[in-house]
Amino acid sequence: MSKKPTLLILAAGMGSRYGGLKQIDSVGPSGETIMDYSIYDAIRAGFDKVVFIIRHDFEEAFREKVVSKYEGKVKIELAFQDPLDLPPGCVFPEGREKPWGTAHAIRSARAVIDAPFAAINADDFYGADAFRCLADFLTQVDAAARPKRFAMVGYRLDQTLSENGSVARGICEVSPEGKLLGVTEMTKIAKKPDGAIQNEEDPANPVPLKGECRVSLNLWGFTPALFEGMEERFTEWFHAHEGQLKAEWYIPFYVDELVKAGQATVEVLPTDSTWFGVTYREDKPVVVEAIAKMVAAGEYPAKLWP
Repeated sequence: MSKKPTLLILAAGMGSRYGGLKQIDSVGPSGETIMDYSIYDAIRAGFDKVVFIIRHDFEEAFREKVVSKYEGKVKIELAFQDPLDLPPGCVFPEGREKPWGTAHAIRSARAVIDAPFAAINADDFYGADAFRCLADFLTQVDAAARPKRFAMVGYRLDQTLSENGSVARGICEVSPEGKLLGVTEMTKIAKKPDGAIQNEEDPANPVPLKGECRVSLNLWGFTPALFEGMEERFTEWFHAHEGQLKAEWYIPFYVDELVKAGQATVEVLPTDSTWFGVTYREDKPVVVEAIAKMVAAGEYPAKLWP
């Protein structure tokens, strides 16, 4: 019998554009955070354990403001993304300030993950349908299958953009059978006044993007097999980016490598869920209003944790 899935929440982000610990900022009518809604949706979808990836420097505040409210409701574990947590032979470079990205963050949980798991961002609102889709996949997936079997919830690009600045998205190439063929990480995607969506990485040569294309919002379904070979691939990436003090190892990069090497398949699970992100401080009122409407419609209780 398959284990119930685990929810892995990436909450170690520095919040440089937003400012402060946005992961514990209130957006719900009773002081709920975005993470509260993700955890609530995950629990009712069948997840029975939550692992938070955080930094050591805000552990005390996180335990006090976040972990305490879930006592008796779901199993909780913490794992820590430490920039110094590197494979043998990798030396932390002088002058580096940032952690190593989302793939490194997920790697931080390798000692506490023992079941199929969903990996999400702390500051994204994914919607109940997305968690149901992932729970269905994770409760049925064969963790011993080779190639490894993973999943990704795919959102429409035009439903995931901010009015207040550019965003990073993993643009997905999907087969007619619904399998992920590849992910291209684009770090500066923005709306245009005329409605066009373009990659602004190189302002002189913008790349048009279709609004209906599927994108990764870092809502993944994995098995513990994800960690097999991860040390070797991280070591290769690390040495290939030596001297680049801001380079980050994103989970789409790692998954893309596994797919193209024939070592994994990724099922793209389309969702009708509404996605909201708080990339910039100006995004918060939009999220607060949207959640208030869902509460009024009966999709969520006015107080998630009585």
